[in-house]
Amino acid sequence: MNWNDLRFFIAVARQRTLAAASRTLGVDATTVGRRIERLTEELGAELLEIGPSGYVLTAGGEALLRHAEDMERAALSATSTLKGERTRLAGTVRLSLSEGFATWVVARHLSSFQETHPDIALEIVSTNGFLNPSKREADMAVMLARPARGPLNIRKLTDYALGLYAAQAYVDRHGAPATIADLKARNLIGYIPDFIYADELRYLPEIDAELVPSLGSSSINVQHAMTAAGLGIAPLPHFIGRQDGTLMPLLADSVCIQRSFWLVVHEDLSRVARVRAVIDWLGRITADRADLFVAG
Repeated sequence: MNWNDLRFFIAVARQRTLAAASRTLGVDATTVGRRIERLTEELGAELLEIGPSGYVLTAGGEALLRHAEDMERAALSATSTLKGERTRLAGTVRLSLSEGFATWVVARHLSSFQETHPDIALEIVSTNGFLNPSKREADMAVMLARPARGPLNIRKLTDYALGLYAAQAYVDRHGAPATIADLKARNLIGYIPDFIYADELRYLPEIDAELVPSLGSSSINVQHAMTAAGLGIAPLPHFIGRQDGTLMPLLADSVCIQRSFWLVVHEDLSRVARVRAVIDWLGRITADRADLFVAG
């Protein structure tokens, strides 16, 4: 079995489409498809099926992926040792983040990382859901929940809190709510229930089971924009609300939602120097701006 064919198989299994896999591998999609066909013929078994969101693994494909990733880990370990990757502060680190944390914290402090580590290129992926470090979809991720299993190093990056915010213009027109019960008569902004990818994002029901958004979006940045435009009241992380001077906190004594960010790294990469540099930097910027995360 050709290892290069397995590399193509791993890429398609993770990226789900030939086009995405081809970008990862630096070849054209036709080449990727040809390699997958050759591997399928060699093994005499279907490895992938096409589904609504792209390719999915068959049972045989799942079994092959486990063995292929074992080979990948061995190859990565050997390459790291030979090239001195564990001590080299250069290369690319792919980081999977929630949209709000990426936009309002990481991007705003990125210049400090570039000044210290000009030879490390950060790829920040912000999607609905997180790339999986255990499957090497990303080198690391900052997740909303602690993963239950996988070959991972996990640590709590920081606790953070959320509160209710509205634009001054909205409060001037409608007045500030005096109690949680008053929220039932207000325009509320939040996530679309059907598109919530993690239970940790279910904020409004935690305040009151009867609260539902009048305006919804799957994007926290869109929710912030609607709030800043004076369209309603939204639960927002303090690291967003406190950085927008046009917003004012509401019901601060009654509403305080607590969450945590978990830093997740594949165990094979946790001591690689460039990855370690990103881990340390994320720890510093969250500690330095603790005022953006804590309640009160």
